[in-house]
Formats: sequence, C-alpha cells, structure tokens
Amino acid sequence: MKAVIGLGNPGTKYQQTKHNIGFMVVDRIARKEAAAFKYEKVFEAEVADFRLNGEKILLIKPWTFMNESGRAAGPLLTYYGIDLKDVLVVHDDLDLAVGKLRLRTKGSAGGHNGIKSLISYFRTPNFNRVRVGIGRPKAHRAVVDHVLSPFDSEDAPLIEKGVDEAADAVMYFLDGHTFSETMNQFNHH
Repeated sequence: MKAVIGLGNPGTKYQQTKHNIGFMVVDRIARKEAAAFKYEKVFEAEVADFRLNGEKILLIKPWTFMNESGRAAGPLLTYYGIDLKDVLVVHDDLDLAVGKLRLRTKGSAGGHNGIKSLISYFRTPNFNRVRVGIGRPKAHRAVVDHVLSPFDSEDAPLIEKGVDEAADAVMYFLDGHTFSETMNQFNHH
C-alpha cells in the first residue's frame, strides 16, 4: 500500500490559494482515477483510495490546517501500517519559481509549517516530497498573505502545468518506479 499526502487548508476560503497546491495535486489524481474523497472524522482528514497494478493507493488531505498536518497524517499511516518509503508528500514551495517541480527524499522544513509538523510526527526529515513552486511574495508583501492568496492571472497557466506535472510525477512513482527513478525523470535542472 502507498499513500500520497497533499498539504493544504480545508474549506472554500483556501481552495484556490497557493498554500493548497498539495490538495490541488491529489484532487487532480482523484479525478483521473475516479476516486472519491470521504471525510474520516477519527483522523481529521479526507481520504480517497484506488487500485493501481493491484496495489491500494491512499490519497490523503489532512483537515487539521497546514500547521497541524502531522496530527492527521501520522496516525493515518500508523493505522494502515504504511512505511514512510511508500509515502509521497506534495506541498508548495516559496523558493521555487511558479509551477516548477523539485523532488527530494529528505530535508529541513525550510520554514514550511506543514512539513515541520510532518517531521515532528514522523520523527524524521527523511520522506519523499514533491515540491511545487509558488514563487516569492512581491516586495512589501508578507509571506502569510502571499501563501494564502490565489494565483495571479499570469501565473494561472504556469500553476496548471505545475499541478499536472506534479500529478504525473506522483503517478510515475505509484506505477512502480523507485523514488530515485522518479526524481531522475522529473527533476529538471
């Protein structure tokens, strides 16, 4: 069994904001695979599942808000007995240009509170990540305002492409490729 955790914030207020890239990617995969999300109250997360090559795949959207993502994801993975090597976390990244992907197997939180929460609950910074660029805030704009705002119209096509490419990278991994092979395929320099 494998799991894909998309990070974001619940509710329509945050739906199209930059911080919700992880939700956008797992939603895209769920649509392609005809998998429906159900709210799992005990885990405080929306979960959808589908089968790929006979293996069950879980798509997870923590509903604990970004800063507490680990509170939902940690117990879910434990409950299903999913090893961290079979987990992929999808999240936004300020340090990448809008729509650019960077896949990594480990790293610090880099100021990302969702990742900080996962590291705390997983007790390790070593887990597979698909980072999707949202760019830096424009001059004199606070980071929190930047990440919680929608994309500008000029960034919309870049982010569409980024979400598609991130979904492709996730599916490539889920289809039986190692994460190392996936990084080689999708990390463009």
